[in-house]
Amino acid sequence: MKLLVTGGAGYIGSIVTRQLLAAGHQVEILDDLSKGFRDNVPDGVPFHQLSIHDVAQVLTPDAGFDGVLHFAAKIAVEESVSNPGLYWDTNVRGTLDLLDAVRAAGTPRLIFSSTGTVHGNVSGDDPSAKITEDAPVAPTNPYSSSKLMIDLMLAGECGGSNLGAVSLRYFNAAGASLSDAGHLGERHEPETHLIPIALQAAAGDRGEFFLFGDDYDTPDGTCIRDYIHVEDLATAHLLALDNTEPGQHKIFNLGNGNGYSNKQVIDVVREVTGAKLPVTLAPRRDGDAVVVVASSEKARRELGWVPTKPRLSDIIADAWTFYQYDKGRS
Repeated sequence: MKLLVTGGAGYIGSIVTRQLLAAGHQVEILDDLSKGFRDNVPDGVPFHQLSIHDVAQVLTPDAGFDGVLHFAAKIAVEESVSNPGLYWDTNVRGTLDLLDAVRAAGTPRLIFSSTGTVHGNVSGDDPSAKITEDAPVAPTNPYSSSKLMIDLMLAGECGGSNLGAVSLRYFNAAGASLSDAGHLGERHEPETHLIPIALQAAAGDRGEFFLFGDDYDTPDGTCIRDYIHVEDLATAHLLALDNTEPGQHKIFNLGNGNGYSNKQVIDVVREVTGAKLPVTLAPRRDGDAVVVVASSEKARRELGWVPTKPRLSDIIADAWTFYQYDKGRS
């Protein structure tokens, strides 16, 4: 298939692109490089440095694209709270521009990078509770709200056309893709995700490492999250491409189904890196959910998706290898 990957120079988009190429697909990338990196674009892959608002310049009726994988978005929760208009413009209005182009071009497939945070804190305080696709949605910030809006937009678009779309709701992607062609991993600026922040602290490359709250109603008092290896996440996108159906919008939650507490993450980071990793206890942050763990049974059943790297130690080890690699070339 000929596929357009929006946001393909970013963390997840670049790793999906690598897998698409390995599977024999023809790929083009659109990215404005506001957060992505030009060196994430493989040699020989057509690259369009454009805003998502300008996607119609690439996704034209005569371009012959068989599908779009849509990663282009703003993703920082705290920024979305302080600057919600940016998220309405990039995530929501940008996707409207994409859908206009998809409609005009008659593109039959769209895979959307959504998020499990649209469900909010529906797990409550029960570490055994797993979030299914039909769980209530209750986004707690503009970032999550923008992703939910797009899910709803896709449902309406599919209902009124022959577009087949799939929303993949991620639960804490982490790790890296390591290969002889070059390693791909997280390098956000600023970094907001727990595992890369902990690795930076372990390497001595940042100041204090803060643990926000240790008095939650969980076994060790810290929040619990589901972590999924980014390569497993990428594989689900290829399976979703083959699972689209005209006029239907499907949703799949993607996680390992295992909850790890913040203290467990810290312990594994210490084990992998050999660093002491001093921790400074800080008050709880407003809006942090207590337990967020995904049920991915639907993806396993309907997509045939099976995570190959479910162990937290493997996820963190790959992220650590990438961090050292990236630090060494800078």
